[in-house]
Amino acid sequence: MTTRSDVTRALASTGAVSGGSGRQSPGTPSERTQIRVTGFGGQGVVLAAHIIGHACAIVADQHATMMQSFGPEARGSSCTATLVVSPHEVLYPYLSTSDILVAMSADGYENHIAELAEDGVLVYERDLVTPAPGLMQRSYGISSTRIAESLGRSIVQNIVMVGFFAAVTSVASPEEMREAVAESVPPGTEEFNLEAFDRGLDFGLESVRLPVHQPQRRETRER
Repeated sequence: MTTRSDVTRALASTGAVSGGSGRQSPGTPSERTQIRVTGFGGQGVVLAAHIIGHACAIVADQHATMMQSFGPEARGSSCTATLVVSPHEVLYPYLSTSDILVAMSADGYENHIAELAEDGVLVYERDLVTPAPGLMQRSYGISSTRIAESLGRSIVQNIVMVGFFAAVTSVASPEEMREAVAESVPPGTEEFNLEAFDRGLDFGLESVRLPVHQPQRRETRER
């Protein structure tokens, strides 16, 4: 019998996982949510995408596929992971466009912003990414690295970003995403990673109350 942990390992090792119960008809393009997470090696791009996929496929009982690619050198080079999420079985795992682009680096933004759908959403690390003037899509920025540094470890900036993502998108609920974080990070680090997630979530919940494209205050809020 396949267990939840078995499926989680499959997502990590093969890049694909399907959740949901029973056979369903393939999702139509309008039912697909296509997500690209991009940055550079060492930022935790793949883990961030894995957590989003885990939240959708395992916790929320949807279906998801994940694919990843790296530059010629893992650390410091371009890194991207793509997800397709659907209430139905995903038969085509490749992106035709992006409904959501998570850009953690300037190169990632520049390389992939052209594929963002007209009604898509840009989620970005605003100390590293400067959206083009006149960008028509909704955009939400967070200083995820700075917030992570304020917690004492910059390595959790990707978890801060996941919390922010949970607040400004509706792919999975914050509760489902939080559960996915706890189930995806190394044992013994759950409390610290969840604190990072909550900081990103709190900042994101405040951000969605602001008018789109209006500059947001840059300082991090104390809990």
